[in-house]
Amino acid sequence: MPTTKKESIQFGFMMCLGMVTVMTLYNYYLNGTIGKMTFIEGISDFFIGFIIAFILDLVIVGPNAKKIALKITANTTNRLYTVLAISTCMVIGMAFFMSIYGIVTTNLHNDYTSSIMTDYLSVFGKNFIMALPLQLIIMGPLVRFIFTKYIKSNKNEYENLEEM
Repeated sequence: MPTTKKESIQFGFMMCLGMVTVMTLYNYYLNGTIGKMTFIEGISDFFIGFIIAFILDLVIVGPNAKKIALKITANTTNRLYTVLAISTCMVIGMAFFMSIYGIVTTNLHNDYTSSIMTDYLSVFGKNFIMALPLQLIIMGPLVRFIFTKYIKSNKNEYENLEEM
């Protein structure tokens, strides 16, 4: 897939945009905040969440997920296993950190007296259950298709023009 730093950033941007959009709507639904917040509040929450997710993807979760997944699949030549391992590790890492973000923002807006750890485990479980199939079945293949069709093909066409 991505072979350069620029392509990695483009791929990560597309993946984060898709995943954060769906997961934000999912969490709004779970929390019953659809219809209770203004459109501007929803967009600003999405934008902040997207920025945090994108930074996590580029700096912490992405590099570590790739290292772990490549170690797990070191003895196989099947590229599908490597892609599935990277995607699964990414979902685990992103669900871990973004659930912390969700708990922090929820507790800033509301006064909770229940256990933060219990709330976190509940949020993490719900996010993981939604994010893993979303990533493996829908968003991963869709973003890889779009990336290959438009980003990689444009790069190849540009390189062919330079050679002429």
